[in-house]
Amino acid sequence: MNLTLYLLTVLIWGTTWIAIKFQIESVAIPLSIAYRFALAALVLFLILIPTRRLQPLDQRGQLFCMAQGVCLFCLNFICFYSASQYIASGLIAVVFSTATLWNALNARLWFKQAIAANVLAGGALGLLGLALLFWPELGSHTASHETWLGLGLSLLGTLCFSAGNMISSLQQRVGIRPLTSNAWGMLYGALILLVICLVQGVPFTVDLSTRYISSLVYLAVPGSVIGFTAYLTLVGRLGAERAAYCTVLFPVVALNISAWMEGYQWTWPALFGLALVLLGNILVFRKPKGSSTLLKPTTSMGR
Repeated sequence: MNLTLYLLTVLIWGTTWIAIKFQIESVAIPLSIAYRFALAALVLFLILIPTRRLQPLDQRGQLFCMAQGVCLFCLNFICFYSASQYIASGLIAVVFSTATLWNALNARLWFKQAIAANVLAGGALGLLGLALLFWPELGSHTASHETWLGLGLSLLGTLCFSAGNMISSLQQRVGIRPLTSNAWGMLYGALILLVICLVQGVPFTVDLSTRYISSLVYLAVPGSVIGFTAYLTLVGRLGAERAAYCTVLFPVVALNISAWMEGYQWTWPALFGLALVLLGNILVFRKPKGSSTLLKPTTSMGR
């Protein structure tokens, strides 16, 4: 089951990059993100309420979901979308793939969890592999003011994503399941983004073209409802550092889509990089002897 969730996350999130490109052409970035998560939250509530699967939450639970919404469904997307205006998408993907290491460090800080040597080794191999995969973009990039701004935004987005992972771990420890936390978190994220748009005076426009609407639906339902639910379920089952290795693999999927739709050319260094990513994946998933699954739900909240 974990392998199915893992592959599902990699395949879905690996295909969202091409859809995101269609979202930033005609509508302001925060507004497009707000549309995405408002639609995703609506879908989740329409599924959970009639089936009575929406968990009742107390004030503490709602605060958890609001914090998750800020980190996972608001700030990190603003950072990455904005960074794409300054640096190449491949470079952003490399920065984002460091989520594996940030999650391991944050798990140590938040939960006193030891950092396994195989996690660090696998993450390092994955980063090296991605560097080879995106070497043309990395090697040709000049260190201008815009470059540093893009790198800073990418790093901030990755840190927000990692913080959201820790919050999800806390939620699942107290019995809040990902479907419920995602529904509320996406709603809070969308509302915060709409407030940002109002404060900034962003015009509330809608692109009714087939390309924009179809990409919006894809990002909202498979990309958000299914993708985040599968990923955060893995966070609860495997721990944040192992679940985050999805972030190392999905750029590989995106690269293959780019080869099909955008004419990307595979090279021998790129193929070697892919091999390193896969080897790193094997290392991360090797369970140390005597270890146990961390962050299982322990108590119920709001029941």
